Amino acid sequence: MSLDNHFPPAPIPEAPEGHGLLSDKIVLITAAAGTGIGMATAQRCLEEGAHVVISDAHERRLGETQETLSALGLGEVVGVPCDVTNEDAVQHLYSETLTHFGRLDVAVHNAGLGGTALLTEMKDEEWHKVIDVTLTGSFRCTRAALKLMQAQGSGVIVNNSSVLGWRAQPGQAHYAAAKAGVMALTRSAAAEGAPFGIRVNAIAPSLAEHPFLNKAISDDDIAILRNRELFHRGAEVWEVANVVIFLASGYSSYLSGEIISVSSQHP
Repeated sequence: MSLDNHFPPAPIPEAPEGHGLLSDKIVLITAAAGTGIGMATAQRCLEEGAHVVISDAHERRLGETQETLSALGLGEVVGVPCDVTNEDAVQHLYSETLTHFGRLDVAVHNAGLGGTALLTEMKDEEWHKVIDVTLTGSFRCTRAALKLMQAQGSGVIVNNSSVLGWRAQPGQAHYAAAKAGVMALTRSAAAEGAPFGIRVNAIAPSLAEHPFLNKAISDDDIAILRNRELFHRGAEVWEVANVVIFLASGYSSYLSGEIISVSSQHP
């Protein structure tokens, strides 16, 4: 076998069928509009038998996503607009979920904001915006979910972090710091949730392919990142969502405070 690192991308496997892993569960997913990890997670949850509450700051895309997911004819799909930088909006999201379904079994906190700027050129506004959405937004949502789940005595929280919380990459100081913060937040929340039967974990994707990816990363940089992956391709968004499903399901009943890398990246 050649040791040459330049070979065609590995073929994309077929998405799995549902196996009822989340049958009749109520799952809330933030930043679920569009074509990214959030929507893929919502679809996989429906395929696994759940009912979902999807949320996003973009109301038009949220409505379109709700229609698309409802057309699958699986579980119930409820859309609630929410800007995770607004505490009142976050409280409304969780109270609406409780009002509509009477409980919340799984909360998937997917909202995040990226960007590229060298640390020496980064403005305070750029730093604060990424931190507010990606880290503080995850804090607001985790706090709201934890309070609700403590009252009912059960629940699962899955936060979306990134391998950049562990690995250095130029131009990503704000995003990497925020995602490392999400990891620490997850571990602390897990310690506080355990006495109430609540599990809290996070995923850490490396590169997930979706149409909005190059809004934050140039095509040239995406090509470099693909080549760093052992499969020479980014993950399909449903491949990332599959790991969320695992963490949300009973198959991960002993996991809490863990960060699961969704990556084939090599050093």
